[in-house]
Amino acid sequence: MEKARSTFSQTALVPKRAALWLAFLAPFFYLSYGGANWLASQRVHVPNVAFAWESAIPFLGWTIIPYWSINLFYALCLFINTAPRDVDRLARRYLTIQIVAVACFTAFPLEATFVRPATSGLPGFMFAVLGGFDKPFNQAPSLHIALLVVIWDHLRGRLPRKVRLLWHLWCFLIGVSVVTTWQHHIIDIPTGMLLGLFAIWLFPRDAGSPLANFTMSGDPKSRRLGFYYLCGAIAFLGLGALCTPLSAAALLLLWPAVALAIVALGYFGAGPQIFQKRVDGRATLTSRWLLAPYRLGALINIRLWTRRMPASVAIADGVHLGRFPRRHEANRFATVIDMTGELQRPSGTLARWCSFPTLDLTAIDKIQALAAANLIEIARQQGPVLVCCALGFQRSACVIVRWLLISRRCEDPAEAVRLIERAGRRVHLPADSIHAVTEGLQ
Repeated sequence: MEKARSTFSQTALVPKRAALWLAFLAPFFYLSYGGANWLASQRVHVPNVAFAWESAIPFLGWTIIPYWSINLFYALCLFINTAPRDVDRLARRYLTIQIVAVACFTAFPLEATFVRPATSGLPGFMFAVLGGFDKPFNQAPSLHIALLVVIWDHLRGRLPRKVRLLWHLWCFLIGVSVVTTWQHHIIDIPTGMLLGLFAIWLFPRDAGSPLANFTMSGDPKSRRLGFYYLCGAIAFLGLGALCTPLSAAALLLLWPAVALAIVALGYFGAGPQIFQKRVDGRATLTSRWLLAPYRLGALINIRLWTRRMPASVAIADGVHLGRFPRRHEANRFATVIDMTGELQRPSGTLARWCSFPTLDLTAIDKIQALAAANLIEIARQQGPVLVCCALGFQRSACVIVRWLLISRRCEDPAEAVRLIERAGRRVHLPADSIHAVTEGLQ
C-alpha cells in the first residue's frame, strides 16, 4: 500500500515538472536557435555542404505535416513519464542537443541551397509559418533528426506493442521529411543522428550518466592511453574539417572522432561505464551505435593479433583462457566470464555469460579480479568455463592467475604464469597487474 501511494505521488508530480521544463526549454530553444540564425546571416559567406545528386530529391509538400509533428511530440513526451526523474532525463537530453547544435551552428554555419516551389493549402500555410522563424543557415547536425532520435527512443518502450510499428513508420516519415521538404541536405541526417545518440548515451534510461562519477585517473598509464585516444579523435576531426570542402561525406569522420573522444574520457577517469555494458554481456543500443567505430577497430585488432593462435587453451579442470569468442566458439562452453568492456556478447550465444567490464591495457581492479576468480570455481562445476578478454593476454590472464592462487593450484604468480604458458598461451602481465591479483593473498 505504501509503495503504491509513493508511486502515485511520484506520478502526480510529473505534469508540474514537465510544465516547468517546457516553460524553460521552449523560449531557450527559440532564442538560441534564432540567435544562431541571426549570427550566420551577418556573415558575408556561409558555405554549403551537399552532394550533387541531391538535386534529384523530389519536393513533397505534404511531408511538412510529419515534419511539423515533431513539435507536438517534443512537448508531449515531457508529460508521458511515470516519475519526475524520467522528465528530468528527457529534458537534459533535449538541452544537450540544443546546446551542442547551436554551438555548431554558431561556429560552423552551413546554408541550404534549395529554392522551394510555391505551395498552397495547409502545406503552404505551414511552410509560411516555418519560414517566419527558420532560416536556411542551420544544417549539420540536423536539430530535427537529433530530437527525433531522442523522442523515438523515449516512446518506443512506452507504447503498446501493437502501436509500435505505427510509431516506427511515423518516425521514418519525420526523418525522410527533412529532405523531402527541402529543409536539410543529406549529410545533416547522420550528423543529427550522432548528436541524438550522444544525448541518449549521456543520460541513459536505466543507469546514471557514464560521466557522473568522473574523477581524473591517478594512473599515469591510463592517462597516457587517454591522451592517445584523444589525439586520434582530434586527428579524425581535423581530417573531416580538411576534407569536407572536397566531399560532404567527410563529415562522417565525426563518428570515429566522437567514439574515440568518449573512449579517451573512459581512460581519463570515467572508467568502463562509458561502454554501458550489462552483466549479461550486452550493451545498450545507443552504446552499440555510438561506439561502433571503436569496436570495429577492436575486432580488427583481435583478428590481426590472434589469427594464427588457437581461440582458447585449457588451463586446468575445465577452465580455459582465450580471446573474445565468436558465437560458435562461445557455445562450446557452459559459462563465459568476459573481462572486456568494449566488446559485446555475440548474438545467439547459448552459454551463460558473466561480464566484468574493464578497460583494455590497464591494471584490473582487485575487487573485480577476486569476484571473477571466485565465479570460476563455482561455474566450472557446471561445465567448461572460458575466461576471455579481447586478446586473452592480460585481463583474462590476471583472473586466471588469481583463480590458480586462491584455489591453491599454484603457490605463486610465477608458477601460475608458467602453467598458462605451458598450456600454449602467451600472456603479458605488468607488475601492477600482478600486484592487483596477488594483493591480500598470503
